[in-house]
Amino acid sequence: MTRIDPDALDGSLYRTLAGAVIPRPIAWVSSLSAEGVENLAPYSFFNVVSTSPPVVMFAPTDRSDRPEGLSDSARNALDTEEFVVNVVTEPLAEAMNETSATLPPEESEFEHAGLERAASEAVAPPRVAAAEVAFECELYESIDVGSNTMVLGEVVSVYLDDDVTTDGKLDVEKLDAIGRLSGSYYCRTDGRFRMERPE
Repeated sequence: MTRIDPDALDGSLYRTLAGAVIPRPIAWVSSLSAEGVENLAPYSFFNVVSTSPPVVMFAPTDRSDRPEGLSDSARNALDTEEFVVNVVTEPLAEAMNETSATLPPEESEFEHAGLERAASEAVAPPRVAAAEVAFECELYESIDVGSNTMVLGEVVSVYLDDDVTTDGKLDVEKLDAIGRLSGSYYCRTDGRFRMERPE
């Protein structure tokens, strides 16, 4: 059996964490800078934190080339206290990957990836027009956790495309989200199966 030393500096712990904690959902976060510049970036350190109040989180790695070490998405969320989490489905995978490119803060990833925007209802940042699910969020809290900044957002409005609903409710059998594995590997939501929870 192999033992990984958490203090090793060769990247093996990161590779193990990112490769074993899978599949990870992807938060495709759209935000605006204080100056109104759009930003759109994917984060696979993402999840639901609470349903009452409804809170989601994403945790970008801090950047040495950005003010205060924050990623553009984190900086924008902290400055404006708003962001949108778009759910990535397979038809959007290539465009999502394009928005992971390292661009200067003044350049829009929407433009870079050729993505259409749609106006949000409750917050200023636009959502990805083709996203079948989007959560409009107001900043709930931010927490520095080691090399990352965990950004928590309270969901204040939800967009659901009719194609992924049944009787007006999200249908998990219709939402073909993709997940992040490790490195350049992703997965599809096409291996669904059911198990009834014991009473």
